[in-house]
Amino acid sequence: MLDREATIGLNMIPGIGHVKYTALCEAFGSPAGVPGRSAEELREVPGIGPQLAERVAAWEWERNLREELALCDRAGVRIITLWDEAYPEVLRSLYDPPLCLYVRGKLPPLPESAVAVVGTRRMTQYGARMTRMITEEAVASGYTIVSGLAFGVDTVAHTATVEMNGITVAVLGGGLMRIHPQENVPLARRIVEGGGALVSEFPMMCPVSRTTFPRRNRIVAGMTRATIVTEAGIGSGALITAKLALDNGREVFAVPGHADNMQAKGCHKLIKEGAALVESFSDVLDAFGVRVGGFLPGLEPDEVGEGRVPYDPDSPGDLSADEQRVWKLLGEKERSLEELVAETSFDTGRLLGVLMSLEMRMLADHGADQVYRRL
Repeated sequence: MLDREATIGLNMIPGIGHVKYTALCEAFGSPAGVPGRSAEELREVPGIGPQLAERVAAWEWERNLREELALCDRAGVRIITLWDEAYPEVLRSLYDPPLCLYVRGKLPPLPESAVAVVGTRRMTQYGARMTRMITEEAVASGYTIVSGLAFGVDTVAHTATVEMNGITVAVLGGGLMRIHPQENVPLARRIVEGGGALVSEFPMMCPVSRTTFPRRNRIVAGMTRATIVTEAGIGSGALITAKLALDNGREVFAVPGHADNMQAKGCHKLIKEGAALVESFSDVLDAFGVRVGGFLPGLEPDEVGEGRVPYDPDSPGDLSADEQRVWKLLGEKERSLEELVAETSFDTGRLLGVLMSLEMRMLADHGADQVYRRL
């Protein structure tokens, strides 16, 4: 048996994570040295107790592997192990990297072009509005959105991304044959069809549980350059994701909410503890220091309008045709995003790209109510 196959098998055995996997590899030379070992031999390995030793010794390696690989083949899923070159380097650096990644779809470049957008399952209308606004701005700026496909903030973030033809990655808290919640199966399909991916470290038929979701969160945080928490209560799993992001040297941003909103308490806690306060994705770009030449990261000049000439900070006369049109509309009066969509006939992604370009050049601004105005 190859090391790669043995790693897939070990990943399928409940109770084996990276620490015990490493201990087994050190004891028997490699993953391929584990199959066929007796329970007595396995009990001698530090950290492998009697119950786990019996489980590994009794594991039906060939049959279980054959069935798992056949199931992956039928579902269009590939398995990337620690032994594969395709394994994301950004995850190798985690304290507890996943042994395997089950992937349906295509993984984008990570982590520089990716941000996590996470939050509560029980979001308010304000939380939904801010999540959608920040996600749309991030997509318009060329970023991949990573989230967890749960109800609430995750669903809004994924949906907003696919509606803008952006790339999003959903990291699941169970196997890819156990998508949870079931209501998001159509959304999962759209994510893959749109060029994104579904990802899990768990075997195909592994059910979700209270222990699998926190493990999922470390992958969400680890895959991305920064984690943005748009709305979260004190007990939200999004705070776990934020902590894991900080532990792995990533940046954390939080959206403030109403002082009397219990679903904002988690975000306020993060801000008090040092997370950057974010009102729009432009705050994230400021922290990244990526505003170069007045263009959005990941976008070519012609994607935010044709006919640009070198920028003169003293005059807006060098604006593209799209920017000139929006600039003139904002000169007449303040306008909401919906009003600008209606009056320009631009799709949301194109319009947000134009608006963010104007904001970056300090020619326009907007508040949390998504009303845009000239500066």
